Amino acid sequence: MQFQRPALVQQQKLKMSPRLYQSIQLMAMPVQDLKLRIQQELESNPALQVVADPAMVSLDEVSSKTDDAVDREEYDYFSAYTEAGTHTTSGRVDEQAADDRHGFIEGVLSRPESLQDHLLWQLRLQPLKQAAFEAAELLIRNLDEHGFHVVPPETLLPKHLQHECEPMIRLIRSFEPVGTCVSDHWESLLVQAEADRDAPELALELLRNHSHRLQKIRPVELARVLKVESAALEGALAYIRTLDPYPGARYSSDTPTYVVPDLQVRIRDGQFVILLNDSEIPVLGVDPFFDEMQAGTKEVRQFVTNRVRDAKWFIGSIEQRNRTMVRVARAIVEFQRDFFLRGPKHLAPLTLKDIAAEVGVHEATVSRITTSKYMQTEWGIFELKYFFSNSVGSTSIGPSRYSKEGVKAIIKEILTEEGTERHLSDQKISDILEKRGIKIARRTVTKYRKELAIDSSYDR
Repeated sequence: MQFQRPALVQQQKLKMSPRLYQSIQLMAMPVQDLKLRIQQELESNPALQVVADPAMVSLDEVSSKTDDAVDREEYDYFSAYTEAGTHTTSGRVDEQAADDRHGFIEGVLSRPESLQDHLLWQLRLQPLKQAAFEAAELLIRNLDEHGFHVVPPETLLPKHLQHECEPMIRLIRSFEPVGTCVSDHWESLLVQAEADRDAPELALELLRNHSHRLQKIRPVELARVLKVESAALEGALAYIRTLDPYPGARYSSDTPTYVVPDLQVRIRDGQFVILLNDSEIPVLGVDPFFDEMQAGTKEVRQFVTNRVRDAKWFIGSIEQRNRTMVRVARAIVEFQRDFFLRGPKHLAPLTLKDIAAEVGVHEATVSRITTSKYMQTEWGIFELKYFFSNSVGSTSIGPSRYSKEGVKAIIKEILTEEGTERHLSDQKISDILEKRGIKIARRTVTKYRKELAIDSSYDR
């Protein structure tokens, strides 16, 4: 028989306290997220207060810098958009003020026109029956931002509208921009070419029957397969390049995303100066009323003690985050001096382990402190992760001094300087790099070129 017997087992476990978890969270937050987190803490902890906020400007300061003329101008501006400002003293409506007010409201509520909005506006101008309009509206709302079908049209429309599918697709394809309501970019190019009366016949033939060969066969071989003159083929290909494979992209309503650098590196008198972007972060402190409050019941004193302790811990966590970020940035600058002095193509190989050993922290801490953080340099704004790059092969003896990102910058420079006239192939770029002491294979050049979003020599 088997019996269960108690036994003592010694184990080591890492138990993460709420404070440690909070400290780790703050370490990984960029400046914008940190501002939001500070606001949440201010709302939940009454013992925490803002001592100074560089991002805030007092009304007294603004008023002292504003003269009477500007004040009158602002008063007139806003009075035009109030209900009282739309009437004269005689009770009649001031038409100009009313128009200004409506124009102001419309401007506030306006948003960029999307592709679907643009197509639906054109659809409403067409003299269509109810069934045809419903089918066309469903087809338009099924388009993505490029103007391509999200789901197949034949599965989208109900049975009583199936007969309207093809006529409405042809109608929508004729709308501006021409080439929407299609399956992919090849069909969009074909629709645009068919709508153009001046399109070369050879271009139509290529798009209808040989689109699969356009990216795989060189022009010389394609001309031989199609049994056409090279000059005629070049003319057809040149026409195809003038078409827009993604016509709906011009109506994209995506708003640009802006980043706020957490750090800034400047060169002053030959020395690197690292500046922490603390203008976005308010200076926090403990409310003196809570820090000095000792009277009251036991529950009150316990509440005050806990809130003050949490506030001090939160302030300390932010200070630790800032100190660690500056130390990591200083180590990165020391390792990447050539980059900050001479540009991106001089980026040296660097790993998290190198920085962790220099700063004296764990690699996981370096990873957290460099995630979603940005540094402003003389060469632009870069994510801190950008400065970490693996090494690539070198023709010289010893460790390689070339990083992956540095080699990508060199490839971009080669294509900019020499590729315009010569249309360098990936193999030729590999040969040029080897002459400069960088030994990488052609397929590696292809990989780096695609990461740089640069077309092949044939497409260029």
